Parts: sequence; structure tokens; C-alpha cells
Amino acid sequence: MAIATGQKRNLKQIVLSYFWTTVGAFLAALAIRIFLFPNDLIDGGVIGISMILSRLTSDVLFTVYFIIMTLPFLYLSYRHIRRTFFIQMIIGVILFSIFQILLVNVQPFESDPLEVIVIGGAILGIGCGLIIRNGGCLDGTEILAIIINRKKGFTVGQVVLFINIFIFVAYGWIFLDWHIAFRSLLTYVVAFKMMDIVIVGLDELKSVLIISSKPKEITSRVMHELGLGLTVMYGRGGYSGDEREILFVIVERLNLSDLKEIVLREDPSAFMAVENLHEVVYSKQERLPVKKRVRKLLKS
Repeated sequence: MAIATGQKRNLKQIVLSYFWTTVGAFLAALAIRIFLFPNDLIDGGVIGISMILSRLTSDVLFTVYFIIMTLPFLYLSYRHIRRTFFIQMIIGVILFSIFQILLVNVQPFESDPLEVIVIGGAILGIGCGLIIRNGGCLDGTEILAIIINRKKGFTVGQVVLFINIFIFVAYGWIFLDWHIAFRSLLTYVVAFKMMDIVIVGLDELKSVLIISSKPKEITSRVMHELGLGLTVMYGRGGYSGDEREILFVIVERLNLSDLKEIVLREDPSAFMAVENLHEVVYSKQERLPVKKRVRKLLKS
């Protein structure tokens, strides 16, 4: 769930997004060339399939396979996804391919398998996460998953997971080495988790809906004891038909227990629904504390 302002990006934001896309493409290419290739590990999606094909033929052809297999997904993104995503994806794919060529002769990282899995997966996840966070992607299977989600109802995560499991199983079956296939799966898990951290961030936010017979008392306690703002919405009970106030609060994970304690202290029969928030975007004006916003409005 994300809350956004819908404002267009300015020039500074566009330049920064291209910069971080470049950094992400470099890190992803570095992880592939230094950690995965030398240790016969693969990634999921289009990159994983390209790595299987290059291992069957020649590592030098990896970039060629990657570009050829990505072209259909670029077309799908142009037809079914927004224009900005299409542009960012092209930039990410081109930069990733260039870095693959430039890093082809870099000294590989050969160490304990666990170190390779953790470090290589983390760098790969950070790189892909930076690209996704700035509006693009490298893995075309996610585009396919979005389209299938719209037409068939399967979630994007389910489709991507199914495709990647099939790729890892195929890798173990082709080369008759299930140890390498399992290590590749672990590397993918590390990369996926790190990518999630980069996209979502370390701060875990929760949205809380509170339904209580004492909304005014709870509102006062939350604002004064926790210093949190909240929104009052008006609803009606489906069974009783009674009109009531519903409180909406966004809170950090560390403050969630305090919020629960305050609500239940005022109204032990209160109902609370807690949901994870992936991102909250707000204007500079809204970032100011309440008192500063009031002073700024009075001066104007």
C-alpha cells in the first residue's frame, strides 16, 4: 500500500533516478560477473535463463542472450505498462549490458560458498532494488507476471515464484547438479530480501484503523502522548446502522505497541485493524511539525 501526492517529477528527481539506476545496473552486473558466474550460480528470470544458455555455449554470449530475451518484454512494457517505466527499463537494460561487457575480465570472487551466496546475493539485490525503486526493472518476467495478474487473477508474486522455481529446477536437471541449483535458489532468496529492503526501506510503517465508542478521547491521547496526527473518517455499522467515527493513524512499528496500549486503556472493546505500509509520500509542508506549519500559515 502506498500513499502518494501524484506530483510530476522535476529535473533534479529525474537526474537522481537515472544516477541511481546507473549505480543499480553496475552493482547487478558486478554481482553477476564476480560472484555468480565464477561459482556456477544463476539468478532467476531472464537473467537466469541467459546464464543457463551462456553456460551451455560461452560466457561471452551472456549479454547477447540477455538482450535478445529482454526485447519481447520491452515490447510488452511499452504496450501494457506506463511510458516512464518503459524508458527506465531500456536505460537499465542498456547500462547493465554495458557494465557486463566492461567487467568481463575482472578478477572473480572465489571463497566459501556461504560468503558467495550472502555477499553476491546482497549486492545483486541492492542493484536490482535501486533500479526498481527508480521506476524500471531488469527482469522481464515481472512484466509478464503483471499482465497475467490482470487477466487471470494470479498475484505477481505467485507468477514470479513459479517461473523462478521452474528455472532453478531446469538448471539442476540440465547440469545434473542439484547442489548448485539449491545454492542458486538461496542466492535468489538473499537477493530478493535485500531488494525488498532497498525498495521498501528499513523503517516499517503501519496503518491502523480504529473503531471505538470513545473516538474523541483516543484522538486526544494519541496526539498528546505519541505526538501523532490522525484522520477522522465517518462510517456506519453494517448491522446496527449506527453512525460512528473511524480513526486512521500511520505509526512506526516501534510505536505500535504504545498506540495499542493507549487505545485499549481508553476503550477495552475497541476494534483495531493493522496493515503494513510499503511507502508514504508527502509534501515538504506536511513534513513540518504541527506548530511550525501553523506559524508558517499565520505569517503568510
